[in-house]
Amino acid sequence: MTKDSEHPFFRPLWRRIALVAFCLVWAGIEFAMDSPTWGMIMLGFSAYAAWQYLFSYAPPPVDADKKE
Repeated sequence: MTKDSEHPFFRPLWRRIALVAFCLVWAGIEFAMDSPTWGMIMLGFSAYAAWQYLFSYAPPPVDADKKE
């Protein structure tokens, strides 16, 4: 069983960066719309995503049986 962060969808770096950027933009929108509680929640999501997908990310191993 693999962790969600090891899903093959997240292998390309640009997808992981886009995910973190999306969360940061969403946090900015929440602050701009005068919703500081949701802004802080999204900053928390952003920090978690940055840690999980950028700093501590290790690509999952390629299975030998899936090679062609």
